[in-house]
Amino acid sequence: MNTKELDAAYVAPTYKRFPLEIVSGKGSVVQDENGKEYIDLGSGIAVTSFGVADSVWQQAVIDQIGKVQHMSNLYYTAPCAKLAEMLCQKTGMKKVFFSNSGAESNECAIKAARKYAAEAHGPDCFTIVTLKNSFHGRTVTTLSATGQEHYHELFRPLTPGFVHVTAGDMDELKALAEHTKIAGILIECVQGEGGVVPLSKDYVRDVAALCGEKDILLMVDEVQTGNGRTGELYAYMHYGIRPDIVSTAKGLAGGLPLGATLLGEKVQHVFGFGDHGSTFGGNPVSCAAALSVLSRIDGQLLAEIREKSAYLFDTFRDAPGIASVSGLGLMIGLKTEKPAGQVVAACMEQGVLCLTAKDKVRLLPALNIPMQTLQKAAEIIKAVCAEQGGC
Repeated sequence: MNTKELDAAYVAPTYKRFPLEIVSGKGSVVQDENGKEYIDLGSGIAVTSFGVADSVWQQAVIDQIGKVQHMSNLYYTAPCAKLAEMLCQKTGMKKVFFSNSGAESNECAIKAARKYAAEAHGPDCFTIVTLKNSFHGRTVTTLSATGQEHYHELFRPLTPGFVHVTAGDMDELKALAEHTKIAGILIECVQGEGGVVPLSKDYVRDVAALCGEKDILLMVDEVQTGNGRTGELYAYMHYGIRPDIVSTAKGLAGGLPLGATLLGEKVQHVFGFGDHGSTFGGNPVSCAAALSVLSRIDGQLLAEIREKSAYLFDTFRDAPGIASVSGLGLMIGLKTEKPAGQVVAACMEQGVLCLTAKDKVRLLPALNIPMQTLQKAAEIIKAVCAEQGGC
């Protein structure tokens, strides 16, 4: 059997895969089983920060594999400690808990908020508020935190203690805070799976102010928006706020599983021995990969990301067949006149890989995608969107 037949026979059918097998690549160009090349504007859903088979990343991984590939958290390993130091120095946060995924990093954030609130305000202070249209993961608890009803339908009963409010409606949030003991408010500054929708700066700052006033923990989910994706190291930095807890994953290790929950001053000592744990969290190979990624996300790269973002907004704004453009940095959503799935399929035929988010075409290119490559891909997308009739 070939790869597609093996997958159909033995892999749980939870993914609606494109009819495409990727076998190799370099940077932002990948090849399928027939040798056809594609410009990759998905980067593994914002994971391969520096593209496929990045040489610096590869060497960091190879060097660490040659030393020790795993050691339990009963012992110290240098990549784990050095990565925690780098994250804290770059953000001003105080402690880091490492896990393996975005969902796990959010689980840790929720546990930290509930433990802090129980100790500070009593055991009946446990409610976590999230936003409608949000996405925080696929475990039962992070699914409960996700503010999209269709994700909930098949998996009830959900974990109790979550309330979803309308993004942008500060009156609704303030009214809830008047009669509910809230442990934490968890937001995405850009709702990625919700359609690449940025929150307004006024709203985010008002949420932060409410949290400060009532000793509610401000938690920011940076799973997709983090690690340079939006043109700042973390998206909350665009908003001038200081979160109590930040969760991140995806692009942090550039293609290896790694989640991180960053704890601010208020909650830096919330966990004690045995309060939380992870067998693979802080894995030395994943942490070595992350050190390679994070050390290269500097001011120059962030400026280049913002420049490329401006190019994409200028290119797609008012283009034929494109109704609107949303997003931040290299996290772009295109509302197209043709169905998004149809646009993605046509782009694939012409050698460009895009994604969808709700009814939009979603673009998440590698942070270092060459401008010439990005321009070529953008012109193909524009042409597909401008075509009349079917694709």
